[in-house]
Amino acid sequence: MPELPEVETTLRGIAPHLKGQRIADTIVRQPSLRWPVPGDLSERLNGQLIGECTRRGKYLLLEVGKQKDRGHLLMHLGMSGSLRLVPHDTLPAKHDHLDIVFKKRQSGSVLRFTDPRRFGAVLWVDGEPGEHKLLKSLGPEPLGEDFTAAYLYQRSRQRKVPIKSFVMDSHVVVGVGNIYANEALFKSGIHPLREAGRISLARYEVLCEAIKTVLADAIEQGGTTLRDFVGGDGKPGYFKQELTVYGRSGEDCMRCGSSLREVRLAQRSTVYCTRCQR
Repeated sequence: MPELPEVETTLRGIAPHLKGQRIADTIVRQPSLRWPVPGDLSERLNGQLIGECTRRGKYLLLEVGKQKDRGHLLMHLGMSGSLRLVPHDTLPAKHDHLDIVFKKRQSGSVLRFTDPRRFGAVLWVDGEPGEHKLLKSLGPEPLGEDFTAAYLYQRSRQRKVPIKSFVMDSHVVVGVGNIYANEALFKSGIHPLREAGRISLARYEVLCEAIKTVLADAIEQGGTTLRDFVGGDGKPGYFKQELTVYGRSGEDCMRCGSSLREVRLAQRSTVYCTRCQR
């Protein structure tokens, strides 16, 4: 599943090419995604200008229109989706479900949404997007100033949930998906099954910094391509080469040489070192 670094990579790839573009046409080939694509999406988008392009957690937000007519296109890549710019004459493939066509016929004049599993979303938001039901209760951004060790420590008190599940909870902090939770916990030396409420402030200082570092490094590498993720430019991410535990069950720990162990936690693969992580 595309996680925060992959979504941020997508945003950085498409945003510079979208702002100020006028939408000529909106083509919906498959309206049945995780939630139905609005039936009046073409009416809302066609002829409008695209403004700022931003991200909230794993959701992409494209500002459309001006002043009283302004709204936002809210998009989620689901389990295996991608959003990329393609030339206007690029024929759609089987899983290319939606195109936003721009008036300027240049190299990337079509924004194409692809989603083989159809678990992504393309929705319309009137008003303030932060008040939308999908965004309203989200926790702070992990690379923002509000995400601190003190915040994690306070939120974790009396919590018996495993620390890995705790940091993957989008109501606690957004965007720390399975891959990066595994990596950050290894980097900080914390056992993924340890209760969140039994971790000290000092250890949360290390974990908070590890989460920020792992996510920033992944963004710098363009995300992690495990199966079929590509960024806005159609290129894969290369952080897979930097993975220390995820996907390495049974292999030697890069730090101590012990065999890495794998367990299932909330239906997710959890890989860790029994010697390095306590």
